[in-house]
Amino acid sequence: MSQQQKYFYLVKFQYLGFRYHGWQVQPNVKTVQKMVERTLSFVFKHSNFKVLGASRTDMMVSANESAFELFVYEKLDQENLKNSLNKSLPNDIRITGIKEVSANFNIIQDSKIKEYVYLFSHGEKIHPFCAPFMQGYHEELDIALMQQGAKLFEGSHDFQRYAYKPSENTQFKREILLSELVENTLYTANFFPKQSFLFRVKGTGFMRYQIRLMMGVLYQLGKGEVDLDFIKDTLENSSSETLKELAPASGLQLLQMEFL
Repeated sequence: MSQQQKYFYLVKFQYLGFRYHGWQVQPNVKTVQKMVERTLSFVFKHSNFKVLGASRTDMMVSANESAFELFVYEKLDQENLKNSLNKSLPNDIRITGIKEVSANFNIIQDSKIKEYVYLFSHGEKIHPFCAPFMQGYHEELDIALMQQGAKLFEGSHDFQRYAYKPSENTQFKREILLSELVENTLYTANFFPKQSFLFRVKGTGFMRYQIRLMMGVLYQLGKGEVDLDFIKDTLENSSSETLKELAPASGLQLLQMEFL
């Protein structure tokens, strides 16, 4: 019996994570992957395919640009599939592009750069409509000091204290290509506060909760609970004691992903 020919597609998509328990399929909860696979089954009228995600976002985390690899046994009309999926997916998930890739492409192992942003404001109670997009800190924060703190993350460091329940094989040595805290001009809405900020981080890979723990220590810095030397110490002296302040998930999003 001859073996069926397999085809491989890279699918770019975006989603608002506020009502999902992250990307990966989990029992008894709504996830982005489960919704994508259910919709693919509806469009294909079969389940003879496989989906492999490039990034496992956590509950309530959004993605402006993420990707998954689709393995099928039929040649696809990419534009037709994109349109069919977008007609059937809920409004908080959208396919932005589909392209065929070779059998050598591996969405997990191939080098890629991920850029995340964490959107926040401070000093006032924000409009409830902001809840899916940003964290509103009630305290007045020292933004200038937080900007200095953000730059400390750039370069290669031991991020053991920024690892949540790591495995024995977790690599704590990570390189941050860009880390900055800037005024938000990326997203606007008439219900946003007059001024908001973005913590922007770019790198080749991040551990679970790493960026939220980085944002958490910057929040502590802005409140005056820790100083710049404390952040330097967390990066220079490894410890299995995870930092205590974890920024809420809804302010975080995967902004873009670049395959090298």
